[in-house]
Amino acid sequence: MLIFAHRGASGTAPENTLRAIRAALDAKIDGIEIDIYQVDGKLFVIHDRWLQRTTSGKGQIFHHSYQYLRSLDAGNGETIPTLDEVLTLIAGKCTINIELKGVSDIALLFSYLDDAINLSNLTVKDILLSSFNHHLLANIHQQRPEFAIGALTACHPLEYAKFAQQLNSYSIHLDVDFISQRFVEDAHKRGLKVFVYTVDELEDISAMKALGVDGIFSNFPAQAKEYLAGLSKQ
Repeated sequence: MLIFAHRGASGTAPENTLRAIRAALDAKIDGIEIDIYQVDGKLFVIHDRWLQRTTSGKGQIFHHSYQYLRSLDAGNGETIPTLDEVLTLIAGKCTINIELKGVSDIALLFSYLDDAINLSNLTVKDILLSSFNHHLLANIHQQRPEFAIGALTACHPLEYAKFAQQLNSYSIHLDVDFISQRFVEDAHKRGLKVFVYTVDELEDISAMKALGVDGIFSNFPAQAKEYLAGLSKQ
């Protein structure tokens, strides 16, 4: 079972910052999940469209300039990273799962990815693009089918993982509150990986392993990795 650092090692460092990502890399986990918004012609790594929860700023992210956003404190003196900074830091070290929160220009996203692939150790196989916006995922697959996509859901669909198969997804990313054995089995029959978010409690980690899910997203990836290693020895 793979361990993805949710927004980096966000349980011990400010989420979606370079510090959180470095902490996750130090733990030698399998993957790192980040969130991105498109603002002022740039792609920023941040989870919320409102600034006040995670930064020293206020208001909606879309109402501000690149210069203003880069001037904010994102926690412990960290700045809001841009996607290219994160890609350069992670390149060649683990999988990067980029959740598309507020992205309207797919060509801009592709330009960031292509530049990183051409200029660093990042490869196509290291990239997983996920979103709750399934129309966006369909467009990505149509234009650049070489990029793996992950369909996010926070519900238990009547036809289980069928929607993700129809999207030609590599994986389905499911809220831990809606996971079930039948869902996992259905997804696997359709050739899909099952990744579950957000799994921090040790009892939940054990339950996910027992269900046979392929990976979990954790705010405490080092702890999750250590606990999972212990389970494997039992």
